This record gives sequence, structure tokens and C-alpha cells, in this order.
Amino acid sequence: MEASSIWVKNMETKQNIRKEIFRRRKLIERRQLEDDSRKIFEKIRRMPEFVKAGCIYLYIDCKNEVMTEDIVREALALGKKVAAPKVMGKEMLFFEITSYDDLEPGGFGIREPKEGLPLADGEEGFMVMPGVAFDQKKHRVGYGGGFYDRYLMLHTNLYKAAIAFELQMMDEVPSEPTDIYPDCIITEKNIYK
Repeated sequence: MEASSIWVKNMETKQNIRKEIFRRRKLIERRQLEDDSRKIFEKIRRMPEFVKAGCIYLYIDCKNEVMTEDIVREALALGKKVAAPKVMGKEMLFFEITSYDDLEPGGFGIREPKEGLPLADGEEGFMVMPGVAFDQKKHRVGYGGGFYDRYLMLHTNLYKAAIAFELQMMDEVPSEPTDIYPDCIITEKNIYK
């Protein structure tokens, strides 16, 4: 099969995976979402990579993603810098926040840092990354924009922890040569390394 045919097949497969995982996530009851997010947070806060990191880079959850508010609060309580992403055209940058008051509604209905906050340098720290689906080989299907892959290609010193619910784990997901794999995937049941 030609490379272009494989690429088209992977894109179709990724679209089908996204539809299925969005359907599964939509069915999660609020209580379960909160309980499972808390279990994931408890695993993260005990990780040596999190404990020693001076800056925590993380997404701000929406649409039944693993909730990140506990991670933000813990990091700030420990005196760590916290950086949240903002999409600007085809680029994603991280800006330091000191509370949820530093966020406002942005693109895609996602809260993002307000104007005028300091840019996080992205050189060292602990990255909490989202994803739609994963497999145990740490392949990741994202939302389709490539923002995290492009950011992480330029910022190679970040420890990358993807967080997801166990229902987002699949036997196999397609991967591309440009994909950046997480160092681990943390679910409410397991840590995949």
C-alpha cells in the first residue's frame, strides 16, 4: 500500500476512533467523572517526576475529559509554576496562571489564559497532556490539530504524562512518524509506561 493510501486509511480510522471515544465519554455520569479524575490525580501527585518538577504544563479540561483542577490546585499549593495552553493560529503556547481567575473562554469552548500573562518557557517540567484514545504502546490519537506534537517537538525536556479514562484505552491506535509519545499514560486503574 502506498504511503498516501496508508495516511488516508489512518485518518479515517482516527475519525472513527474519535467518534467512538466521544460517545463513550458522553455517557460518563458526573459522579464517575469526578471519582475517576480524583484517582488519576492521586497517582500523579505521588509520581517523582511531578514532585520534583518546578513547572506543571497542563490542559484545562472540557467535554468530559479527565478533570485537571485538582492538579492545578495541588501544584499551586506546592509553590510550583502552572502553565496552561492557548492556541494562536496553528501554534499552541503555554502561559503561567496563578488561579482559575486567569482563564477565560477561548477557541473550541476551552478556557485558556487571559491576555498579558507571562509566557512559560517550556524548557523543563511535567506536561499533563490530553488525548482521545491510547494503546499500551503509548500511541495516541489526539483531537486532530497536531498542537501537542508540534509543541513537544520543540520542547523536548518535558516529562510527558498523558491522562485518560480506562475507557479511552484501545488494543491499537494508528500512529504517524510525527507523533510524540507520552512517557506514560495514567488512567484511574493503571499507569502504562
